[in-house]
Amino acid sequence: MSQRDYYEVLGVDKGADDNAIKRAYRKLAMKYHPDRNPDDEKAAEMFREITEAYEVLADKDKRARYDQYGHAGVDDQMGGFGAGGFQGSHAYQDFGDLFGSMFGDAFGGFGGGGGQPHNQGADLRYNLSISLEEAAKGKEVELEIPKHEHCDTCSGSGARPGTNAVPCSTCGGHGQVQMQQGFFAVQRACPSCQGSGKKIESPCVSCGGTGRKKVKKKLKVKIPAGVYDGAQVRVGGEGEVGENGGPAGDLFIVVRIKAHAIFERDGADLHCEMPITFPQATLGAEVDAPTLDGKVKIKIPAGTDSGRVFRLRGHGVKDVRVRQKGDLFVRVKIAVPKKLTAEQKELLQAFAKETGDEVYPERSSFLGKVKDLWDDLAS
Repeated sequence: MSQRDYYEVLGVDKGADDNAIKRAYRKLAMKYHPDRNPDDEKAAEMFREITEAYEVLADKDKRARYDQYGHAGVDDQMGGFGAGGFQGSHAYQDFGDLFGSMFGDAFGGFGGGGGQPHNQGADLRYNLSISLEEAAKGKEVELEIPKHEHCDTCSGSGARPGTNAVPCSTCGGHGQVQMQQGFFAVQRACPSCQGSGKKIESPCVSCGGTGRKKVKKKLKVKIPAGVYDGAQVRVGGEGEVGENGGPAGDLFIVVRIKAHAIFERDGADLHCEMPITFPQATLGAEVDAPTLDGKVKIKIPAGTDSGRVFRLRGHGVKDVRVRQKGDLFVRVKIAVPKKLTAEQKELLQAFAKETGDEVYPERSSFLGKVKDLWDDLAS
C-alpha cells in the first residue's frame, strides 16, 4: 500500500466533496493509465497509487476511518490493486463511467456497465428566441421540429414486413464482444451490429432497413415564467429515434432572450434609466415609472441629483429557481432641454444671473477645490 497522504495523492483538499474527488481521479487516471504509458513502470505505479487513494476516499465508511486513524484505519480493508483487485470495489464500479469517456467504446461496457443503448437516437437542440416580457410571464410555444420517427411500414424494426431480424453471428446476439486492453478484459459494442445484437437480412423498402423516416413534428412546449437567457428546457423522448426500433433521445430547447428597449435584466432584478426634467429634480415631483406590469408612481424628492437610483420592490422578474420576484432599479437622469424659445432662454438666463453658483453645493465645492489647485500652482 502507498503511505502517502491519499488527499495529496489525488491533489484535493480534505474537505473535497465526492464530485471533486471523482474529477481528480479521472484526470490523473487519464494521465497515468498503463495503456497510455506502455512499458512505463513509474506511470503504472502512479496509476496503482491514485486508484488506491480513490478506493478509500470515494467510500464514505473507508474515508471516515482514514480521516480518523490514517492508513491504519484502512490497511485491513485493502486488497491488491492488480487487475483482480478491483472486484467489488468502489473504483471498479465507477470504471464504466470514468474510463468510458476517456477511451470511448473500448471501455463502454467495463464491468457489465449500462449506459445508453448503442442504437438510442441522438438528442436534438432547438434555439428559441423570446422577448423579456414572455420570459417574465412564461409562454406556451408551438414548434415544428425536423426529426426522425419510427417507420410506419416496419414499425421501426427496419425489417421488411413479414420478416424478422436475426441474431448477429459475430456477437451471438449479445451486442457486445470482449477484447483485451492491457491488463483489462473489457467489452465493447459489436462492430457488426453496432451493439443491437441483430442483423437484418431483408431490409424494409420504405426506410432501407434503418427503421426511421424524416418528419416535421409539431410540439407544444411550456416555457416557465422567469426563465433566464441560456436556460435549457428538456422535453424527454422528443429527440431522434434510434435505428432499428431504438429509443428516442431528448429535445433540448435553448432559450435566448431578446434585448429590451427599456430594461436590462440581472438575474431576477431589472434595471432602467428614466429621464426627468430639471424642474422635477429641483422642486420634487411624482412621476410614472415603467414596469413590465404597467406604470408605477415614484415620488421624486426636491433636490434629487442625476444618477439617483430608486428601488421598486417586487417589480422585477420571477426567479424560476426560487419562485420569488426580484426588484426594479430606476436610475433617474436629468434631461437637458435642447430647443428653447427666445422667452425660455431669457427666463433661464435671468434665473442663472439671480442664483449664481451658490444654489449648487457640488459646483461651489468643486470650484473651491479648483481655486486651491490654481493657487498652489501659482505659488
